[in-house]
Amino acid sequence: MSSIQTLIDMGFDRARAERALQVTNNKGVEPAMEWLLAHADEDIPSEPQRTVAGDPAQASPDEGPSQSSDAGASTSDNGSGAPKEEAKSLRCDACSKLFVTSAEMEFHAAKTGHTSFSESTEEKKPLSEEEKKAQLALIEEKLKKKRAEREEQERSDALEKEKLRIKSGKDMTEAKRKMEEMEMKKIVEQRKREKEEEKAARDRVRAQIEADKAARKARLAAETGHQIEPPTQPVQSPATSSTTSNDSTVKKEYTSTRIQIRLQDGRTLTETFGVKEQLSAVKVFIQMKSGNDLPFGLMTSFPRKVFTEEDFEKPLEILGLVPSAVIIVTRAV
Repeated sequence: MSSIQTLIDMGFDRARAERALQVTNNKGVEPAMEWLLAHADEDIPSEPQRTVAGDPAQASPDEGPSQSSDAGASTSDNGSGAPKEEAKSLRCDACSKLFVTSAEMEFHAAKTGHTSFSESTEEKKPLSEEEKKAQLALIEEKLKKKRAEREEQERSDALEKEKLRIKSGKDMTEAKRKMEEMEMKKIVEQRKREKEEEKAARDRVRAQIEADKAARKARLAAETGHQIEPPTQPVQSPATSSTTSNDSTVKKEYTSTRIQIRLQDGRTLTETFGVKEQLSAVKVFIQMKSGNDLPFGLMTSFPRKVFTEEDFEKPLEILGLVPSAVIIVTRAV
C-alpha cells in the first residue's frame, strides 16, 4: 500500500498528505505523520480538481451543448423525466463506511476483508475539529507506542549481545584455565620423573662408592697379607675405580640450576629448576607469576643469546643454563 493512501485512511485529506510527503522527501509514513502533527493548524490549499474525460460535472463551459444532450439522454433513459443523481462516494455494504476514492475502498477491503461495495449519493463529510483532534491524539498515541516498541527491541537486542559477549568471555577464560592446568600437570609429571631419575643416579653413585671402598680394602689386605672379610657388593677393578674417581673430580654432575628472571617491568623472579627440564617450563613459570598473557621472548645477556621456538623444547643443561643463569624477558618478535 502507498504512503499517501495510508495517510488518507488515517483521516488526513489528500492535499495535506501529498504536501507532507513532498516536504519530507517521501521518506515514509512516520515522518509525514510527524510533519502533519506539527503543522496541524496550518492551512494548505488543495489542488484544483482535474478534468476527467466523459465526466459531465467537470466539463468546461464550452461543452454546454454536450451537457444538454447528455442530460437529455439521461432523462430519456430514466423514463420518468427526472435527472439521475450523481454518485458522490463509495459505500461499504457491510459497515456503511464512505470512501472518496477507489484506493481508499481497496485499502479498507484489504484491511477488513469486506467485499461488498456500492455507489452512494451521500457525500463524505470532512472531519470536525473535535474529530481531527481525536484523530491526531490517536495517531500520536500510535507513534509513541511504535517508538516505545522500537526502543524496547533495541534494549533487548543490546542485552542479548551483552549476554553473548559475557558468555564468550567466560568460555575463553575456562578454556585458558584448563590449558594452564594441563600444562601444570605436565610440568609436575616431568619433575616427578626427573626426581626419580636423580634418585636412581644417586643410588648408583652410592653403590659405586661402596664398591670402591671394598676394592681398596681387598688390595690393602693383599699387600699386607692380612685376611679381611669378603665385600658384600661386587668389587670393580682398581683401574675402573681410579678412572671413575678422576672423572668425578674433573666434571661435576648438577641435578638442578638456579634461574634468575628479569621481567619487562623491572621485577626479578628466582626459581630452581631441574637440569633436564625444558626451557618451556621456565616460560610457563613466568606466565603464572607475572600474569602476562601476551607473547614474549627470552634471552641471555652474557653470553648474548636469543632463544628460538626450537630452544623451548631443549633441556636447560643443553642450553648452558646450569648451574645458574640470568634470563631476560623481551618483547615477542
